[in-house]
Amino acid sequence: MTTSSPSIKRRLADNLRKVRDRMEEACSRARRRPTDVTLVAVTKEVDIDVVRQCLESGLVDLGESRPQQLNQRAAMLHEFVSRRQALGAPAEGASSQPRWHLVGHLQRNKIKLVLPWTEMIHSVDSLRLAEDIDEHARKLGRVARLLLQVNTSGERSKFGVAVAAASHIAEHLRGLEGIRLCGLMTMAPLDATPDEIRLYFDRLRELFEDMRSEKVVGPDFTHLSMGMSSDFTIAIEAGATMIRLGHALFEGLATMRGEDRAGAGPVDDRVNENEI
Repeated sequence: MTTSSPSIKRRLADNLRKVRDRMEEACSRARRRPTDVTLVAVTKEVDIDVVRQCLESGLVDLGESRPQQLNQRAAMLHEFVSRRQALGAPAEGASSQPRWHLVGHLQRNKIKLVLPWTEMIHSVDSLRLAEDIDEHARKLGRVARLLLQVNTSGERSKFGVAVAAASHIAEHLRGLEGIRLCGLMTMAPLDATPDEIRLYFDRLRELFEDMRSEKVVGPDFTHLSMGMSSDFTIAIEAGATMIRLGHALFEGLATMRGEDRAGAGPVDDRVNENEI
């Protein structure tokens, strides 16, 4: 049974308030401003009605793990918001078009699905993938914003470039006109302890700072995407500028119907997911 709209609104508002409170507490401990951290709501397991309510609640940065699902939902939301704009909806909430983030693994043959919609691709894990994104972006007459995914934990099951290779790859990317390298992304192992998680996040921040000081990146290199529902406060304390939350925001709202799951792949395929 699908949750009713008033129930969706109440539950999402309650979850969002709890998340915002924890974000503010983490920022206070790190002596940072809450406005310096972007919350990306990863909507892969919830019904499209919940996604619409995200916009109503002011959550305009939306993330998906699977390219096909991002393509489908972005098209649906674009039509929904455009219709509201045509009807003269108020200038807040769902009258704003969402900013879509791809946070899961991207295969080269799926670039065409996501490139027209994405604000940022968080999961670029090879030079070859970046080169293909550059080629497609130039054909569309646009510049794609992306993050380089780094495997700071060294897990063999994780996507991402090695820490030692990141600067070398970034240097090659500077010459590609169809992309802008805007920062780095990582994810901690699911079974890591808090101390281990902090180590992996600190490692990414240190790499980020080294790449900036060595001037191997340009002025757009400003973002650290790290932190999921189980570890986002640690990520904020370590310097994250973007956190990717699914479960913490949508607890009690995992109502995605069968038609929404079509073509999306297995929900528990954690190898291809960079959020929880």
